[in-house]
Amino acid sequence: MKKAIYLKLIFLFCFTAFLISPNLFSQKNTPLEKGKVYEKEIAANDSHGYEINLEDDQYFLAVVVQDGIDLMVETYGPDGEKIGNFDSPNGRYGPEFFTIVTAAAGEYRIEVKPLGEEENPEPGKYTLEVLKSEPQPKTKEGRVAQLFAQWDRKDSPGASVAVVQDGKIIYKNGFGSANLEYSIPNTPSTVFHIASVSKQFTCFAIALLADQGKISLDDDIRKYLPEVPDFGKTITIRHLCHHTSGMRDQWNLLALAGWRLDDVITTEHVMKLVANQKDLNFEPGAEYLYCNTGFTLLGEIVARVSGMTFAEYCAANIFQPLGMESTLFYDDHEKIVPNRAYSYGQGQGKYVKRVLSYANAGATSLFTTVEDLSKWATNFEDITVGNEKIMGQMHQRGILNNGDTIRYALGQVIGNYKGLKRVQHGGADAGYRTYLARFPEQQFSVIVFSNFGTFNPNGIASQIVDIYLEDEIEVAEPLPEKKEPVADEQKKKVSVSSAVLKSYVGKYELQPNFVLTISEKDGLLSAQATGQSSIGLTANSETEFEAAAVGAVITFQKNDKGEVHQLTLKQGGGEFKAPRLGDFDPEKVDLSHYTGKFYSEELSTAYTFLVEEGKLIARHSRHPDMELRPTKPGYFATNTWFAGQIEFVENKEGTVSGCKVSSGRVRDVWFDKQ
Repeated sequence: MKKAIYLKLIFLFCFTAFLISPNLFSQKNTPLEKGKVYEKEIAANDSHGYEINLEDDQYFLAVVVQDGIDLMVETYGPDGEKIGNFDSPNGRYGPEFFTIVTAAAGEYRIEVKPLGEEENPEPGKYTLEVLKSEPQPKTKEGRVAQLFAQWDRKDSPGASVAVVQDGKIIYKNGFGSANLEYSIPNTPSTVFHIASVSKQFTCFAIALLADQGKISLDDDIRKYLPEVPDFGKTITIRHLCHHTSGMRDQWNLLALAGWRLDDVITTEHVMKLVANQKDLNFEPGAEYLYCNTGFTLLGEIVARVSGMTFAEYCAANIFQPLGMESTLFYDDHEKIVPNRAYSYGQGQGKYVKRVLSYANAGATSLFTTVEDLSKWATNFEDITVGNEKIMGQMHQRGILNNGDTIRYALGQVIGNYKGLKRVQHGGADAGYRTYLARFPEQQFSVIVFSNFGTFNPNGIASQIVDIYLEDEIEVAEPLPEKKEPVADEQKKKVSVSSAVLKSYVGKYELQPNFVLTISEKDGLLSAQATGQSSIGLTANSETEFEAAAVGAVITFQKNDKGEVHQLTLKQGGGEFKAPRLGDFDPEKVDLSHYTGKFYSEELSTAYTFLVEEGKLIARHSRHPDMELRPTKPGYFATNTWFAGQIEFVENKEGTVSGCKVSSGRVRDVWFDKQ
């Protein structure tokens, strides 16, 4: 995962998951009854408490339907400890389902409250309804089915699941609808677009050709793809397989060029886009950065070396030998696929279609069923296609130029889950959400496909693993009971002068447009990450401060002049340096300095920058207008995923000559001012 996204996820979790409302247990809670709908209006700074008595080993399912306000739901056990936090990415409208699986009988409490991420959120309405309150099933199959209860309806998209052990499917099922317009149900035989889970098949096809001596993983890709520009550094097939090529991502580039991702996008379109590129994100092998472009190129290499289309090669050499009769690489957007599930999202509280018209394969576009994919998972244990050498290559993790080993192998992520070796990959395109996890030492696999954009297949799959492998997974030891510290055992409080604390106050940039703001009040420091809540810091020394609740340590550093110029954040096993930003007042920026027409030769597209109602706007013929917000001198941020940061470049005369546009998987695309 890209470092910036990783950091955002850390702070989003840490700055919300540990905050408990001080009023939760002092307010009067409303008793909940099954079959009753509670209609409420809630203010932006309010919270509503509910309670229900549940028996031991009971399953409870309820739903809050949001109407004009973004809500989160927190659940608490009889001992007052938080046991759950629920917030799906559906904004201010639609359902927030939440569950409780009891470990003891007693009174359980629920708090409903606004997220409060907007500066002045308006009040809104919601309804709350208890859907199920029943004993936990005694069988593993029943417990798995219960995980999908909220999607087990004809009027909802849903999921298909298969659990595989020792080469056999031991559980399979379908939930919800594959097609809402005709109420066609999802089943284990429903065909899903499985997005990036496709990548391991692409690498396997490459490994087959390498095993036959037709290619080498260390070949320069320009040997097969001469239209790829010569960037001055060799990009190998292995670089593509491990996401270490430095190539810019095709989806970000296409969107920046004005394409919609529901346009018909062919392999030819992507190849032409690549041929026009002038630069890489980084030197090949220097970093890991997820890149779909590399896998489209891999698919094209397979086609050119084999003399077949990529889809034909995989059908003849992988799918047919394995008996995967419902599986294909979808490289023709007009092809009819029997039993296909269509994808859905949510908008304004209603289900909406998420159209997918891709006609390219390699990075994505594998169509298959959970039944067929179980045959693929089993092939790693009982080899029908391939051999031991190929299987070994499929599990070899990439190595960077500096010798560091990454988690990514050939289209698979190698790691551990609760003490067990796990090989996995997920996928997300349009409203499809898919996941395959294999546990080689247990000869166990879980496959979860969904056609609903807010579905979390990884989370569900992990719960399935917990059910079936409960005797083998490592369970974290419970925390020891808190005891009142004896006076002489208490940690001495570190006193830091007010002058020193004030010297740390400022903004520190962890990643472009992701800033940690340090504030001081009443002799205490606090830290607030972009878009997150503030959290207090405790001094370990004059330069080191700790946010104990989130497991983070911040150390301030000085330069040769004795000025605080950066901080280091240690959290989650990672260490991140953040340079201090200079004093900057966005209100004083002369926005007119950055107006004009900017053209990218690489993307054959132009944006017009203009000032409207005191805001700098970027206008494109195919996209909604984007607002640019000043973040530091010459730099602007947008709320658009494909143009996260824009850096304006000036010539010697101080006139803007162009700009560089960057987003998560694309860096510094040049736009020349016309």
